[in-house]
Amino acid sequence: MAVKQPLTNLQLELLKLYANQLPDDQLLEIKLLLGKYFAQKATEAMQKTWAEQQLSAEKMEVWANEHHRIKGSH
Repeated sequence: MAVKQPLTNLQLELLKLYANQLPDDQLLEIKLLLGKYFAQKATEAMQKTWAEQQLSAEKMEVWANEHHRIKGSH
């Protein structure tokens, strides 16, 4: 049996917003804002990881071209 989890603070705020009927163009604007916000957070996390691990574009290129196939996996 699945345990029901309470809503997150984000879900609660979005539910408040959903109580208002918005025109489609405003709804699209809000979706774009949310997408940009989370994309920015992901970019910041990636940049932090790159800095902490001293990664470079050259290292990424090497990793992209490595082959890590497991024998018998294809």
